[in-house]
Amino acid sequence: MTTLTELNQIEAGAFVERLGGIYEHSPWIPERAAAARPFATLAALKLALQEVVAQASAGEQLGLLRAHPELAGRAAIAGELTQESTGEQAKSGLNRCSPEEFATLQRLNAEYNAKFGFPFILAVKGPTGEGLTRAEVIATFTRRLRNRPQDEMAECLRQVHRIAEMRLNDLLGVQLEFGPRLMRQLEEIGAWSDEQDGLTCAYMTPAHRRTAQQIGQWMQDAGMAVHTEDAGNVVGRYASADPQAKTLITGSHYDTVRKGGKYDGRLGIALPIAVIRHLNERGERLPFHVEVVAFAEEEGVRFKSTFLGSNAVTGRFDMALLDQQDAAGVTMRDAIAANGLDPARIPQAARRKEDVLAFVEVHIEQGPVLLERGLALGVVTAIAGSSRFLVELSGVASHAGTTPMTMRRDAAAAAAEIVLLVERRCSGQPSLVGTVGQLQVPGGSVNVIPGRCSLSLDIRAADDTVRAAAVNDILEGIREIASRRGIDASIQQIVAADAAPCAPWLMEQLGQAVERAGLPRFDLLSGAGHDAMAMAALTDVAMLFTRCGNGGISHNPLETMTADDADIAARVLLDFFRSFQPNT
Repeated sequence: MTTLTELNQIEAGAFVERLGGIYEHSPWIPERAAAARPFATLAALKLALQEVVAQASAGEQLGLLRAHPELAGRAAIAGELTQESTGEQAKSGLNRCSPEEFATLQRLNAEYNAKFGFPFILAVKGPTGEGLTRAEVIATFTRRLRNRPQDEMAECLRQVHRIAEMRLNDLLGVQLEFGPRLMRQLEEIGAWSDEQDGLTCAYMTPAHRRTAQQIGQWMQDAGMAVHTEDAGNVVGRYASADPQAKTLITGSHYDTVRKGGKYDGRLGIALPIAVIRHLNERGERLPFHVEVVAFAEEEGVRFKSTFLGSNAVTGRFDMALLDQQDAAGVTMRDAIAANGLDPARIPQAARRKEDVLAFVEVHIEQGPVLLERGLALGVVTAIAGSSRFLVELSGVASHAGTTPMTMRRDAAAAAAEIVLLVERRCSGQPSLVGTVGQLQVPGGSVNVIPGRCSLSLDIRAADDTVRAAAVNDILEGIREIASRRGIDASIQQIVAADAAPCAPWLMEQLGQAVERAGLPRFDLLSGAGHDAMAMAALTDVAMLFTRCGNGGISHNPLETMTADDADIAARVLLDFFRSFQPNT
């Protein structure tokens, strides 16, 4: 078994030979990385190899991709694969394809090579290292065939690094302590849904209740005292030896959007539970209490009200929301009571500021920034503020064939112009983004000029002044468009959330823990809203982001991450807990 110490100490030629099978037929990669020794951690070695590829010429990168075999291709049939590739393809059963599967893969290989000029590359051992199914391989192959060439080349290089990462683990005999178990846990609760098609876990549904019960069991098994608050939050407390100590809170939400991903929110619950289990198994207590809070609701799917769980903890739960109804006419009050909880006692969940040290949330990035930089982790600087609106446009529905273009009051044409206005105004300014996520023509017909159109606006920025200026310009622009086109515009604001900056003293301590793990500290903005945003009303907050795969996609079944990234995030959080220094 090779060790990192050996790799640091052996001469350069031996180093290249030891790592010869890590990157397929490409010894130039370890050759160039050898000069960067010694590597303090395995993560640092992986990053150095990755950096060599990033700095290579386009021709060298293309050569690296072309050095890889096709999946279930000619080299596999002829027995010409490297030992590593043979084992990896067998892990996914690609050596046991049915005739139909084999024919499909041959067709996909041919179409892919014709389009891109290099073979399709996929880390077939998958995010967990346990292997993708043949159906998953074929589905991924089919989906990526639609990518643009530059995007697909970047994705192939990322897959090459993922393959190398797992090969290095095997070479060094690495057994990930946290990652595989976390992935299994998130897979388990990710199968419990309100709907058969995809993961939907809305507030106070049967799937929601089952998920809460399982999280509570994980907390109990990890050595925490567990209780459920009346807003549905599941709280695990790992007490300090000092009863008078203050509390560091961590956690995230366990509800999901409709047809969402398995890691959004839930990673930030399961991961700190795993860290507490590690401490408890060693009889290690911290000089402060730790509370892991599984917030019951953040997404606003069922009752159209977000941050219910974290607002209960901060003492800002709006009791008037209890009369909100879902699509079936069930009130929030009745839904909570049906789960054996008492809505009247929700205010009792509020924490006292003087008892809390800080709030730290681990979360998938839900974007492509870390992925494109090849980094597993990032330290969040701020959570962008958000302004959301519903816009109703009313024109005149009339005959599509007899109404001259100059005499139309077309609501959909006005909406189209508004979409482009939002895109134009929100482009070119750092951290400012604008989205029209909903666009509808109620009762539309192919031969009728649209008389009504509704759309949503979502404007976000890390700087509230920048966001406010953009909102003002866009609303003024909507009024101008409506007036010019003879359209009536009704604008309703539904969300107004200020930006939440992360506390520099917490960011510094998180950043130091990241660096001790052998990774560079990288700071980035969160464009998505998180429970930390609401918790900022109670205490200082910080966030640690983990990398998302599949182009950074989230709120989608394709949302993914790797066991290795989950593992290093857990080790960083453990280090952060052990070295934590309260703000003075």
